[in-house]
Amino acid sequence: MVFKRLLGSLGVGGPTVDTVLEGGPVRPGGALSGQVHLKGGSSDFQIEQITLELVARVEAEHEDGESEGVVAFDRFTVGGGFRLAEGEHMSVPFSVHIPWETPVTELYGQPLGIIMGVRTELAVAGAKDKGDLDQLTVGPLPAQEAILEAFGQLGFGFKSADLELGHIGGTGQTLPFYQEIELTPAPQYAHAVNEIEVTFLAHPGGMEVVLEADKRGGLFSGGHDALNRFTVGHEGAEHRDWTAEVDAWVRQMVDSRGSHGAPYGQGYGHQDGYGHGHGGYGHGEHGHDSHGHDGHRRSGPSTGAVVAGVAAGVAVGIVGGMVAAEVVDEIGDAFEDEEED
Repeated sequence: MVFKRLLGSLGVGGPTVDTVLEGGPVRPGGALSGQVHLKGGSSDFQIEQITLELVARVEAEHEDGESEGVVAFDRFTVGGGFRLAEGEHMSVPFSVHIPWETPVTELYGQPLGIIMGVRTELAVAGAKDKGDLDQLTVGPLPAQEAILEAFGQLGFGFKSADLELGHIGGTGQTLPFYQEIELTPAPQYAHAVNEIEVTFLAHPGGMEVVLEADKRGGLFSGGHDALNRFTVGHEGAEHRDWTAEVDAWVRQMVDSRGSHGAPYGQGYGHQDGYGHGHGGYGHGEHGHDSHGHDGHRRSGPSTGAVVAGVAAGVAVGIVGGMVAAEVVDEIGDAFEDEEED
């Protein structure tokens, strides 16, 4: 989806920009390629810089409730230093690598309800303006897809996905937010957990898989969150028995006694803006995000985009339900509203 915008700071007669991304989803850590198409205005303009900015709509929970906003998480300069003549058409090709931790927006072609985009910014004769906005579609890495498929084969169902502002303590997280994929429990675990949330933190050498289980209370104890972290590699994902591995992960969480077990003796929690970890040594307490907001994990659908249904035992894994018809349109509307604020 492309939204052409006249550069407001330049007024009527200024150049226009239309960024077109190459077809198909990009994977985390992969190359994002395309063309920035420029059309000259009613006079010559000096194009000082062309910048691409990756943006995402994220959620934050704090003392006053919940809020949503757009966060920029990477920038790339892809051109500049030339004159665009009156009425001239010019195309600037680009190829940049997106961060390894970039959230996944679709699985098996089904949108997950994550709102992300690429904004094109022009610096023209000393003025800057957001000239174009395009939907960013990100597919899963092979290991991510295999793990989610394993959850589906075990009988877990997709509930929702969202982006949470903040940092997960004890991990190598680098972005200012993290993705949560919320799953309804498989029948064999429904007695023990209300839901499981999956977070992938990929990097060039592998990936951290963070699982949080909302455990049901027993006769003499209340419910609580169990938190575990597992490390996997990118290589050989197709040769591993992921269903057995994921089942073992879940059983470890369900069978854990006391508060919360973190494997390998490493702490786990949410960090505040000063990098102080809360809930270390596996106690799983919720800290604060980078802006001092409460980092408690939220349950529920994100920004009106819902993927519904349970996909236990079906070939497409956990995403087997219907996608809200308006989800694609809301990608653009969400960013347009943010630009006007």
